[in-house]
Amino acid sequence: MLKAIIFDFDGVIADTEPLHLKAFQLTLADNGIELSDQEYFANYLAYDDKTFFKELFKDRNFEHDESVISDFMNQKSKHFENVLKGNILILEGVPEFISQISDKYPLSIGSGALRAEIVEILKYAGLRDHFDIIVSADDVVDCKPDPEVYLKVLKDLNDKAVPGEILASECLVIEDSTSGIKAAHSAGMKCLAVTNSYSEEKLSDAELVVNSLKKVSIKQLEDLFLS
Repeated sequence: MLKAIIFDFDGVIADTEPLHLKAFQLTLADNGIELSDQEYFANYLAYDDKTFFKELFKDRNFEHDESVISDFMNQKSKHFENVLKGNILILEGVPEFISQISDKYPLSIGSGALRAEIVEILKYAGLRDHFDIIVSADDVVDCKPDPEVYLKVLKDLNDKAVPGEILASECLVIEDSTSGIKAAHSAGMKCLAVTNSYSEEKLSDAELVVNSLKKVSIKQLEDLFLS
């Protein structure tokens, strides 16, 4: 039985992946490093900022330590704040979908984005009040495909005054990336994937793949938990 729905954020609720890419590119360009769109989407999508820089520096044999990573993360955060202004786009059908399901199920967010970024965009879209629990990059050590973020959401759900314990097998995760699907499944949860960042073929490990949340019904979600 379905008891809780957990959303990824970037690429599921808001069309922010291109903005994160731009902020990464500006940060790297400031430091003499190039990053193509193709390379980002092929190798680094769904990483949190810290993991992104760590993996990219490793791939480029770029000498670094924790202080260098921290400095790059601060630079990227400032660039993201600038590119976000006037460019917030909530994905098609998302507000209506959230309104449809929020009266029936507790909604949470499990994301590799920073909490301040998530909250700012949710407030802008008038969606903040639908999410009691937000687990962000600030709250976990390991990013997706590690299941830590989704297991932390589940713990927080059960720590709240939710009638009865919620099991991982009773949670549905909504994702847009292959890493996110792996994280959901590793946490013991089912996954609905939206083709906002990857093709349907690449997201085929999810229990349900759609091209938009616009026409997804509660019955479709609940049917995933009948077997």
